[in-house]
Amino acid sequence: MSLSFIDITIIMTYIVGILLLGFYISKKASKDLNSYFLGGNTMKWYYLGLSNASGMFDTSGTMWTVSILFIYGLKSAWIPWLWPVWNQVFIFVYLAIWMRRSGVMTGAQWITFRFGDGKGAKLSHIIIVIFAVISVVGFIAYFFEGIGKYCTSILPWDLSTNIGSFHLSSERSYSLIVCLLTTLYTVKGGMYSVVATEILQFIIMTLSCFAIGYIAYTSVTAEQIHAAIPAGWSDLSFGWKLDLDWSTTALPNVNDKIAADGFGIFGALFMMMLFKGIFASIAGPVPSYDMQRVLSARTPSEAAKMSFSTIFVMYIPRYLMVASFAVLGLVYLGPEMGKMGSNIDFEKVLPLSINQFVPTGLKGLVLAGFLSAFMGTFSAFVNAAPAYIVNDIYKKYINPNASDAKYIRLSVISSVLLVVVGIIFGFNASSLTKLTLWLTSALYGGYVAANVLKWVWWRFTGMGYFWGMLFGLIASTIKLFAFPDIVDIYVFPVILLVSALGCIVGTYLEPLPNREDVKEFYRKTRPWGFWGPIKEEVMREDPGFKPNKDFQKDMSNIIVGIIWQMSQVVIPIYFMIRENTQMVIWSGVLILTSIWLKKFWWDKLKEADVEFASR
Repeated sequence: MSLSFIDITIIMTYIVGILLLGFYISKKASKDLNSYFLGGNTMKWYYLGLSNASGMFDTSGTMWTVSILFIYGLKSAWIPWLWPVWNQVFIFVYLAIWMRRSGVMTGAQWITFRFGDGKGAKLSHIIIVIFAVISVVGFIAYFFEGIGKYCTSILPWDLSTNIGSFHLSSERSYSLIVCLLTTLYTVKGGMYSVVATEILQFIIMTLSCFAIGYIAYTSVTAEQIHAAIPAGWSDLSFGWKLDLDWSTTALPNVNDKIAADGFGIFGALFMMMLFKGIFASIAGPVPSYDMQRVLSARTPSEAAKMSFSTIFVMYIPRYLMVASFAVLGLVYLGPEMGKMGSNIDFEKVLPLSINQFVPTGLKGLVLAGFLSAFMGTFSAFVNAAPAYIVNDIYKKYINPNASDAKYIRLSVISSVLLVVVGIIFGFNASSLTKLTLWLTSALYGGYVAANVLKWVWWRFTGMGYFWGMLFGLIASTIKLFAFPDIVDIYVFPVILLVSALGCIVGTYLEPLPNREDVKEFYRKTRPWGFWGPIKEEVMREDPGFKPNKDFQKDMSNIIVGIIWQMSQVVIPIYFMIRENTQMVIWSGVLILTSIWLKKFWWDKLKEADVEFASR
C-alpha cells in the first residue's frame, strides 16, 4: 500500500513530537527514584487515569479483540474475562485503597510491608521481582509480535534485510524500530514522560476511534452485516456449546479457527473464566504498570478514582473502533480472506481494514493513533519493571547508599536490557493468541493463590508466599514447554492447586515469625478477611481502631461494577451492527449502574482519605 505525503507527514510529525515531549519533561524525572518511577506522588488522578487507559489501549490487544469479535460475534464480549478484564472493578472498588495505604514504590516493596524483613519476607521479595521481570519480558514479546504485523500491513516500505546469514523480515524490522524509539523516550523521562506522552496518545487514539466509527457506520448497512454472519453471531447469550457454524458463509474455515482455539465448549470455558477471574481479581494487579499507577496516586481515594476512570474513558471508544473494523472486515474482506484457506490470519483484519477503508489524511491520524497506543502500553511496561531491579534488588541488598543519579542510571540500563531480552523472545513468538492465553492463564495462574492469601489470611507467612509463587511459576513453565497444545485456561485449576499447596506447606514450616509486622499491616491497610487473632490484638492495643466491615458492600459494588463495565463493551457493538433495541436496553443498564456506583461507592471514598490522613 502506498501512503500519501500527508499521511507520512502526520506519522513522522507524531513520532518526532512524542520524542521531543519525552525529552522536554525528562528533567522532572532526574531528582530521585520516587520522581522517576512514581512522579513524586504529585500527579492528579485523572491524568493517571488517562495514562492508564492509554497503557491498556494497546495495538496488539486491539488486533486480537477485533479478530475474536470477527470470529465469535457478541459472545466475544465474554472472552476478555480470560484476563479477567473485570479485575479493574475489584481494584477501583477496594484494592486500590488498600494498596495506596502502604506508601511503597513497587509491588515487591509492598511484600516487605506485608511480611516484614525476615528470611521468608526476603525470599518473597525476590520471587515477586522474578515474577515481575518474567511477566514484563513476556509482554514485551507480545507487543513486539503485534506491532510488526500491524506495521507491515499498513506501511509501504519493505524493510527486510540480511545481516550475514541472518534474515531480518520487514515485520521484525518495523518491530525493532518502534520498540527502540519508544524505549528511548521512556528511559529518558521516567514516569513523568510516560504519563505526559500517554495522555497525548490517548487523545489521538480516541479521535481515531470516533473517526473510524463514522466511516464504518456510513459504509455498512444492517443487511450487509446480517448477510455476512452466521446464525447466533449477534447473540450475547450462549449455551453449553458455542453453536456458531460458519460453514454456510463465505468463510467456512473460521470453524477451524474456533476448533484450534478450544472454545467450542463455551459453557465450560465460561465457568473456567469465572472461577479463575474471581481468584485472580481478589489477588490484585500483577506487579506492572497498573500497580505503579495506583502507587503513584496522591491519596487512596484518588488511586480508586484513577482505576475507575480508566474503564470510564476507554471502553466505549475502544469497542466502537473494534466493532467498526470487525464489520468492515466481515462485509468487505470476507470473500478475500476466504480464498486464503487454512492460512488465514484473523489478526490482520484490523490493518487490512485500515488499508482499504480509511481515506488520506485520516489514515495518517489513525496510523499515528495505533502507533501511540502501542508506544503507550510498551512504555508503561518499560518504565515499571526496572523499579523492581533497582529499588528492590540493587538498592535494598547491594548498595543502599548510592546516589540518586546512579540509581536512575541503573534504571535506564535495566530498561534497555529488559527490552533486548523481550525482543529476543518476540523473535520466537508465533501467535498473539498463544502469547495472550499463556500470559493470562498459565503464568498468572501461578500468581493467584499466594496473592489472594496475602490479603485475607492472618497466618499466611513470607515463606508461604515464596513457596506458593515458586510452585506456581514452575507449574506454569512446565505447562508452557511440556503441554503447549492444551488450552491454558483449562489447566488453571491445576496450577492454582499446585501453588496453593506451596502456600500451605510454606506457611506451616514455622510459627508466625513477624506478628508485629502483620499487626502493623492490618492496622494500616484495614483489609477484611480472616484476621481474627490479629484484629483482637490490634483492638486491645488501640481501642479506637475500627475493623473493616465493608465486605458485603464491596461485593455488591463489584457485581454492579462488572455489569457497568460490560455495558460499555456491548453498547458500541450493538450500535455498529444496528441492534438498536439491545443498545437502548444496555444504555439503560449503564445509567442505572452508574447511579448505583455514584451513591454506594464514589460518595463513600472521602471516608478513606479521612482515615488515611488520621494515621
